[in-house]
Amino acid sequence: MDHSNANVMELADPIVTQTVESILSDPANGKGIFTGESQMNNKNQQKLSGFYTKLGDVIKDYEEVVLFGPTNAKTELFNKLQEDLQFDQIKIEVLEADKMTENQQHAFVRNYFSKS
Repeated sequence: MDHSNANVMELADPIVTQTVESILSDPANGKGIFTGESQMNNKNQQKLSGFYTKLGDVIKDYEEVVLFGPTNAKTELFNKLQEDLQFDQIKIEVLEADKMTENQQHAFVRNYFSKS
């Protein structure tokens, strides 16, 4: 996962992947010219919060979850989930990982859960 999207994978044969996308504003689109940087950052934080809420809605249906990816988005999501009591009974682990293709992500998930 990163700040723009997350692939939610359910361990099955084959692995089922659902992509959840974030809609962050693009500073290169020209809309930020007359908008203060602070206001743009606030809007982006609100959008990220909405993105993490959408992911939480998916995660709440599982007993065990591994968050992985090349950015700190996984840690930000983990911290948000830790603040919510409904996630207390879900085993959530955060692992550092490089950017991967979908097949590499599937292999990562299979390997992780084969060790559990």
